Amino acid sequence: MTSATPPSSAPSAPSRHRRRHLARKPVVGSLVAASLLAGAWYATAGAAPTTTAAAALSVTNTTVSLAAKFPYLSAGYNNSREWTRTATAVAPNGTLRVAWPASDGIHVTPLTSAGKRSGADTVVKGTKEVGGLVAHNDGFALLTRVADTNKWKETAAAIVRYQNGKQTWRTKLTGTSSNDTAPLLDGQLAWNGKKYGAYFVVHGAGGFADGHFGDKLSYVDPKGKKLGGGWGWGCSHNEGIALRAETSGNFTSLCFDDWRSGLFVSTGIAAPDNAPVVQREQCWAGYCGGTFAGRTGDLVKSSTGRYATAFASRGAASAKKNPDDSSGRGWTVKPKTSTHQVAVAFLKNRDTPSGKPVYLTSAKGTEHVNVRVAPYGKNRLLVSYETLKNAKCASGTCTGTHFRLVDWNGKLQGADKVVEARISGDIAVLKDGTLTWAYAPVTPSYTTALNGASPTTKTLKIARLTP
Repeated sequence: MTSATPPSSAPSAPSRHRRRHLARKPVVGSLVAASLLAGAWYATAGAAPTTTAAAALSVTNTTVSLAAKFPYLSAGYNNSREWTRTATAVAPNGTLRVAWPASDGIHVTPLTSAGKRSGADTVVKGTKEVGGLVAHNDGFALLTRVADTNKWKETAAAIVRYQNGKQTWRTKLTGTSSNDTAPLLDGQLAWNGKKYGAYFVVHGAGGFADGHFGDKLSYVDPKGKKLGGGWGWGCSHNEGIALRAETSGNFTSLCFDDWRSGLFVSTGIAAPDNAPVVQREQCWAGYCGGTFAGRTGDLVKSSTGRYATAFASRGAASAKKNPDDSSGRGWTVKPKTSTHQVAVAFLKNRDTPSGKPVYLTSAKGTEHVNVRVAPYGKNRLLVSYETLKNAKCASGTCTGTHFRLVDWNGKLQGADKVVEARISGDIAVLKDGTLTWAYAPVTPSYTTALNGASPTTKTLKIARLTP
């Protein structure tokens, strides 16, 4: 089992347990996407789309008015500014749902396949945080947080199912019987047609993990009944989650773990002690937290069963077990670069990493944030990220004063196309391969910490990109 006690050479326990201000980097004001050619799901960092393909990367937008104010920024680690997560999901019939938080609960906005409002919001009362969204023809399922009674006076994780405008069930996934709470989720929700999988952060409230942070993978059937499988305690602390549904067995999942330092294939109670290593990273103090954008990561599967994920990485000049950690589980990683670069990693199947990550950028003075990956047509990946020039990293937070656009090849300079749309949450993939997502149409400043309330907006942009 994975304890959450930090090794002695890591920061003090209070700094590592302050999960309400997670380890995050600030985001910046411009989105770019690079089409990564991956015919065999392996790529060369310098690979670029043709001029014609690059020119076709045109994002269209639809504006949706909101019934409540959407606080579009959140305070991350050291109060660094980051996007408040929105989740966009597509139902089997092609209609869309977008989930976003407001003061009166989580709003779920129904949209047509073209991204236009098709009805009034469903307001899920008494909920906090968008932890994941699944769209159904008759409604949706939402992973979120609800009120609970526990020793920490914290919220519980829950899946809420709505059908035809009415709540049909609400299932709590943490509680007294399992000795855990969910003061935040950083979660993912997936559906394979037979069951839901919910992967999220938990806080121990009794038992062996009392006071520590880990993660939990739970399964629930279509009627809200808890199923077997998954685990009650995994990566510790989990600084980034990715989850993908599978037709059978455990869903494929990844986690960033700050104790063993790196990105791992999640395996549950033994993780990360024997979990397959995707990449070693310096994760304590928040340097790898949030490297999966928007608190969660993307996990793309090919038709041949391979997987790809993208993340912001400082690499590892050296990685070794921490001799001062008596458990033998703690690791010390010396980063290779001072700023995070864009990396794409592959798995040959749901359990096995394949080769070393491919780095798409190498600009020493530029911090790369909000790194994402999505399928682009039948055999390509679309990698997107934002940049912050002249960044300075300290105590897990990277800050700077200069913003810079990046071209479609992932280069810091070039004539290839750049778009103004931003990605601030989950991306939905339509049947024809069109990518669509929701974002706040604002250009905020990230030069100062977010010490007060978030600014708000009453509109969302629904972006579409068709291969």
